[in-house]
Amino acid sequence: MEIPKFHETFIPILRVLENGETLQAREMYQKVIDLFYSELTDEQLEQTTKSGDRLIINRIAWGKSYLKKGGYIEFPKRGFVKITEKGQKNSSSNLTLNQVENSENFLEFYNQENPQSSGVPTKIQNASPEDLIDEGFNLIDVQVKDELLEKLKTIDPFYFEKVILILLKKMGYGDFIETSKTGDGGIDGIINEDKLGLDKIYIQAKRYGENKVREKDIRNFIGAMSGDTQKGVFVTTTSFDIAAVKKAHDAHHTIILIDGQKLVDLMYQYNVGIQIRATYEVKELDNDFFEVE
Repeated sequence: MEIPKFHETFIPILRVLENGETLQAREMYQKVIDLFYSELTDEQLEQTTKSGDRLIINRIAWGKSYLKKGGYIEFPKRGFVKITEKGQKNSSSNLTLNQVENSENFLEFYNQENPQSSGVPTKIQNASPEDLIDEGFNLIDVQVKDELLEKLKTIDPFYFEKVILILLKKMGYGDFIETSKTGDGGIDGIINEDKLGLDKIYIQAKRYGENKVREKDIRNFIGAMSGDTQKGVFVTTTSFDIAAVKKAHDAHHTIILIDGQKLVDLMYQYNVGIQIRATYEVKELDNDFFEVE
């Protein structure tokens, strides 16, 4: 028996979850192995990727990720998985990679994460090795950003405010001041752009799970900004409704809006809340080495 490709784990994952039970991801991984891949040798089960992950777990995890993006399973809370109604309907079928990638949920997710993309990831038969490497890194980027955003939506709201200030500090802005958690008038932090604090940027951070930032929130933020600054940054883990965007645009102040997707893009770029797990080297022939003078 060979180690399954990640898309070959789709049906085993759905079968393990088809009774509707919510399972911890690790428990689900083990059940999939026990029920469907028990014939793998110990050597196969311990085989690792170049980054050191167990290969069989890595394959199942990617299968889980694709099923989530396709709407076949859901993550009711961090670290847990559960089948959806769509997944129930497909648990007894031969669900292919092509079906998942071309499902409405998957395309919607992928295009939201990659607005410059024209569709799903590069097909193997049409790709050069460099294309496959680039696409592989791109898929990992999307996965990490998705997990990062989910994490931000569940952390303590006060700590979320601190995360935003740390991010702005890493982006090259000046020292920050955390405001009092009560009676701060809607201001969560102040960035001093210069050492003397002559130029200030006021920060508002809203950690929402689903709700959008509305016009009232922007209006309150503007009202809370004192007369010694004209600059503000409003950050949320979700998005801004049309009225909120218009209010910020029409304000006499300069107000930058950062939604959830932009936030994780910046955190990813400046390595806030993430870490480098592995570094890969791509080597090529050194023709200069073989030149004879």
